[in-house]
Amino acid sequence: MKRNDYISWDKYFMGVAALSAMRSKDPNTQVGACIVNQQKRIVGIGYNGLPYGCEDDKFSWEREGSFLNTKYPYVVHAEPNAILNAISSLENCVIYVTLFPCNECSKLIIQSGIKEIVYMDDKYNGTDSDKAAKLMLDAAGVKYRKVSKISLNIE
Repeated sequence: MKRNDYISWDKYFMGVAALSAMRSKDPNTQVGACIVNQQKRIVGIGYNGLPYGCEDDKFSWEREGSFLNTKYPYVVHAEPNAILNAISSLENCVIYVTLFPCNECSKLIIQSGIKEIVYMDDKYNGTDSDKAAKLMLDAAGVKYRKVSKISLNIE
């Protein structure tokens, strides 16, 4: 008889996203993303970090200060990294992301053909970026739903 205490697909793929977030060098916010096709196969993963070839120690990770002395002009979010790392079409895929996407990432999600967002945290809920993201996602028919937080205990 099979065991019954195995994890759900949502927990499994969110676990992959959370594990990916652990690769981020960002001292404040670590975000991971995992894109899954209709056959429940992972087709892309990513985390927030600097572009390929940019050394982590040569750019600022600060959140405040003049624009060029913060992380904001340099960091690529987890969602575009997962989209760019994709190994197949993203048409009708689901993206699991540890933090609800910003408006810029939402544009890319819509354009890539992803049809559902599953997220754990929505800490920017109600901000202008969040409102814009949800307006676009609703207009484009991209579903989004929150799942309960998971914790990974990896030794």
